[in-house]
Amino acid sequence: MLKRKAVRKMFITTMSIFILFVLYLIPTTANEKVLHTNLEIEYITGIGNNHIYLENDDHYLVRSKILLDEKSKEAKIKMLLSNLIVQDTSKFPTGLKATIPQGTKIEKIQIEENHVTISFSKEILNVKKESEKCMIESIVHSILDLKEIDSLSIQVEGKLLTQYPNSKEKLPSIFTRSFGINEVFDLTDYQNAKKVILYYIEQIEEENYYVPVTKYVNDSRDKIQIVIDELTSSYIYEPNLMSLAKEDVDLMNFEQDEDLFILNFNEALLKDGKIQEEVLYTIAMSVFENYEINTISFQVNGDEKVLLKESDLP
Repeated sequence: MLKRKAVRKMFITTMSIFILFVLYLIPTTANEKVLHTNLEIEYITGIGNNHIYLENDDHYLVRSKILLDEKSKEAKIKMLLSNLIVQDTSKFPTGLKATIPQGTKIEKIQIEENHVTISFSKEILNVKKESEKCMIESIVHSILDLKEIDSLSIQVEGKLLTQYPNSKEKLPSIFTRSFGINEVFDLTDYQNAKKVILYYIEQIEEENYYVPVTKYVNDSRDKIQIVIDELTSSYIYEPNLMSLAKEDVDLMNFEQDEDLFILNFNEALLKDGKIQEEVLYTIAMSVFENYEINTISFQVNGDEKVLLKESDLP
């Protein structure tokens, strides 16, 4: 009996020490709230996460994840913006960087229903010409990825920012999700342009990151047909971007049933009997961006292989 109690006591003591050690490793201060890039860790923590868009060496925005444990809209927005401001202590993967010039301050965040107005200090105007579009796009899409926010206005010292700081190109007074990201123009006629958002992969430090590209084309086909054709093409205009979908992948038919999109492919979609994760996600992200749906059924010869909800995306 005494031996059992001694063993039990040792077990409890050991577990207590282990739990304290784990708690010690968990960040607790505001300075330690940095970007995490290991997606598996993010899902295990159970903490809310959001997308943040960082600039790569080719001046494309790359989508990554940031953990958000703030409760209020204002706190979440401030946290996102703080990570987008260049800092000496930024802990981003090699080849990715923040977009807002160092020294920029967030002067005011005003929220009215689902619209937010953000006022920055004048240091934001110090952005380099080659990065100014990345900066605006990263602010807009990082903030609008929050489900609670539908639109955004940007101010500098209380005055509306109406043009890019260097090129002087005009900016909208209100940004919505229709504002492009990583824009590419493949047009012969601007009057009949169609906007299609595609997701590619960039590999950084052996990690795969997803890169959205807003492409403007003259094409009368359905957007889903353009998406599959682009992602299965052997030609990609940017050499650092990849699509792992094979050229012989064929979308045989598709159907939209309210919030469900059904995609039926040939067997070339499969690799060793399964849909490769990177292929699944690049297609799914592209479809969710172009259609107002929340679920995709991936089928091969009419047999469902994956039922994917938008909330399941990395």
